[in-house]
Amino acid sequence: MKKSDAPEALLAAAGMEKPMTRNDVTEMIVMARLKTGLTWAKLAKAVGASKEWTTAALLGQMQMTKEQAEAAGKLLGLPEYAVLLLQQVPYKGSLPTAVPTDPLIYRFYELVNVYGTTFKELIHEEFGDGIMSAIDFRMDLTREPDPKGDRVKITMSGKYLQYKTY
Repeated sequence: MKKSDAPEALLAAAGMEKPMTRNDVTEMIVMARLKTGLTWAKLAKAVGASKEWTTAALLGQMQMTKEQAEAAGKLLGLPEYAVLLLQQVPYKGSLPTAVPTDPLIYRFYELVNVYGTTFKELIHEEFGDGIMSAIDFRMDLTREPDPKGDRVKITMSGKYLQYKTY
């Protein structure tokens, strides 16, 4: 077999016409959740991480360890190649358009458009010239009962990173 034939031979052996992508795994996970009725919280418990991080990971935005990917894969009935893809460094930023079209996601875009300069000014006033990390980051999403209609409460905590002079 020539070196150039190796990829085709591997694909034929795997019974696939083309390699599976991380997006394919995400779609597989969404369908498996629908079929099994598993919640993100139950998956997170099995993975050993927060529901927010686990959801992001299973939707293709975070890299899982082997143990985490295997735990999720077992509950969701994922094939071995999907479990392997959960362990790869993902291409972050999964929105298909620059301006989101999904109404819920658009509200976050709108929130940043309206309050982004406020966030920036208040963070700079409190901390100085720097940024809030999205890498060293925690998030918690909860339901907040309210007589006028339940509210969504999102707490975000990112490490402050000061710009350096050099």
